[in-house]
Amino acid sequence: MPGRSIARRFAISVGVVCLVLALGIGTFFFAAQAPSMDPIVPPPANSFASDLVQRGATLAAIAEMLGMPKDKVRCIHAEGAGCYGHNAADDAAADAALLARAVPGRPVRLQWMREQEHAWEPYGPAMAVKVEAGLDASGKVIDWDYTLWSNTHATRPGPAGSLIAARSLAAPFQQPAPRPIPMPEGGGDRNSIPLYQFPSARVMHHFIPAMPVRVSALRALGAHMNVFAIESFMDELAAAAGADPVQFRLQHLDDARARDVISAVAQRFGWSDTSRRKLPGRGRGFAFARYKNLAAYCAVACEMEVKRETGHARMVRAVAAVDAGQVVNPEGITNQIEGAILQSMSWTLFESVSFDERRITSIDWSTYPILRFSAVPDAIEVHIINQPGQPFLGCGEAGQGPAAPAIASGIADATGQRLRDLPLTRERIKTAIGI
Repeated sequence: MPGRSIARRFAISVGVVCLVLALGIGTFFFAAQAPSMDPIVPPPANSFASDLVQRGATLAAIAEMLGMPKDKVRCIHAEGAGCYGHNAADDAAADAALLARAVPGRPVRLQWMREQEHAWEPYGPAMAVKVEAGLDASGKVIDWDYTLWSNTHATRPGPAGSLIAARSLAAPFQQPAPRPIPMPEGGGDRNSIPLYQFPSARVMHHFIPAMPVRVSALRALGAHMNVFAIESFMDELAAAAGADPVQFRLQHLDDARARDVISAVAQRFGWSDTSRRKLPGRGRGFAFARYKNLAAYCAVACEMEVKRETGHARMVRAVAAVDAGQVVNPEGITNQIEGAILQSMSWTLFESVSFDERRITSIDWSTYPILRFSAVPDAIEVHIINQPGQPFLGCGEAGQGPAAPAIASGIADATGQRLRDLPLTRERIKTAIGI
């Protein structure tokens, strides 16, 4: 029996569809998403508030913009809302600094409102992925070809030209040239190299410097898209091979710790329980990754429910296993993975930045919907595999990648239709199932 070749194209974008579609190639879109914080900038002239992590870089950029020595500019950390990636904190601080210079000796308080931040902050960059693979007569992958296109995933920290206000002055500063982040951690190519053992594998990253909207870091950088593409495709390959998705993954893995997290989730979820009756409109999905291919291992299985009449998809329950090396704070690990699943669920089902030829149009919570309490799963279980004596592995962004393809595969199992455009909105689900 000859081998088979299967091809799909996956894409992550900020809303612009500029991909050539071909027969047999699926296209995935993951819209840009907004990190968001409302910084408050208080009193003294030449003093401003910013987020703590980037305070030094923000100070240097603003000092350059003002043409002042760095020791004459003071940056004060102000507690604000959380942020995953690059938001508008630097830009708000730069606005406040310019106002403070214009009215010396007077306190200045500046606060960007929700609509301003949604409209002007950087967004997660566009990506496109094309995957091709060949299966041999036994159903094993014998060839893997993975090509991705991506913008930069980091424009911060940067010089004065990274600030919107500095680029709008009478003598404007130039925006610095975008740059890729080198492997092994990577930016757009983070997690693009599969952990699976394939006899022949090729991964190509095409760096695209220009985009029509402002882009920078969003949590997990390119890992979210790459894990989504790889794991969604692994499910499709398993179906083509007539294999169980869990066993298909184990069949292509030599890493014992990777196999352990996969097996732990399958066992805790009840993946092989043949006595469980599949309910109408219900489906299950599975995915796995090792974050950055060097941090924590994480596998996720979930049960999804889809209402055919409305296209509404809801996660009923999720089970995750994580190996983060030697465990110091198990509650912290559990919280991280629970939060990662919820955040990825919001990205995967709801979040999408929209814009037209003139401006960003998703500027509030009605035009940029996020996960609500009513959509939270009934249960999320996190099982930790402790490795005493082993190096500590970061787990803060380990769950976002696997959760997304697990959700997508759960919806595919519930509806019989594989959706490849993110977010998986109810409108897209209804279209896919012909409602």
